[in-house]
Amino acid sequence: MTAVAEAPAVAASARTAGVPALSVAGVSHSYGARKALDDVTFDVPQGRFTALLGLNGAGKTTLFSLITRLYDTRHGRISVLGHPIDREPGQALRLLGVVFQARTLDLDISVRENLLYHAALHGLRGREARARMQEALEDVELADRAKDAARRLSGGQMRRVEIARALMHRPRIMVLDEATVGLDIASRSAIVGHVRRLVRDRGVAVLWATHLLDEVEDDDRLVVLHQGRVLADGETGAVIAQQGAADIRGAFNALTAGRAREAGEAA
Repeated sequence: MTAVAEAPAVAASARTAGVPALSVAGVSHSYGARKALDDVTFDVPQGRFTALLGLNGAGKTTLFSLITRLYDTRHGRISVLGHPIDREPGQALRLLGVVFQARTLDLDISVRENLLYHAALHGLRGREARARMQEALEDVELADRAKDAARRLSGGQMRRVEIARALMHRPRIMVLDEATVGLDIASRSAIVGHVRRLVRDRGVAVLWATHLLDEVEDDDRLVVLHQGRVLADGETGAVIAQQGAADIRGAFNALTAGRAREAGEAA
């Protein structure tokens, strides 16, 4: 029984071997005359933690809105495991788990009801939905809060529920936009640690958008986004070395200072 149930997943993995979990190619987006993204190109490898590092206003949230189809992609291409989001949105979004920067739980219903509603959106109902809900809440150590109204949770607990909810349909890639914003240091550390364990233990690919340098580690894949443009794309350690810096802070400062000089010369 188990072998039969897992066969489609194994076959799907074989078909997508070597395909990026997420591919962003030549993506630009404007709000009127203001260009928020300018020819953004990078890949998120399968089974890796990729940090999308940029200051507030760099274009991270606009990019996430395009990846998740809140906005239409008019310039460039975005694919999830080879499925173009414009031509195959259903297939692409089924492989994607999302945690937005803004809180998205319904505060007036229970944690359990929040998760079961998400399950229903993905065609999961009855015993299967309840089993996945229980598994997801146990995974984030909040199974004892299932019957509580969401508004009774702390900020860190709400974020953990949102991560549990995003995992219920078993996505192959998670995208998280400033998932630790507004949390205390302990809660931030717990959330980042949990997401990194998803990568290590389950092979889930992650695109982690942040403006916080201490959330980036030397062995992460790193994309630096600044004023709508990609300034660096590669292994964090290699990016630091290329900039002749001692750490990620020095590399980031060197990259953004270089961009500022370019902008000044162009003006």
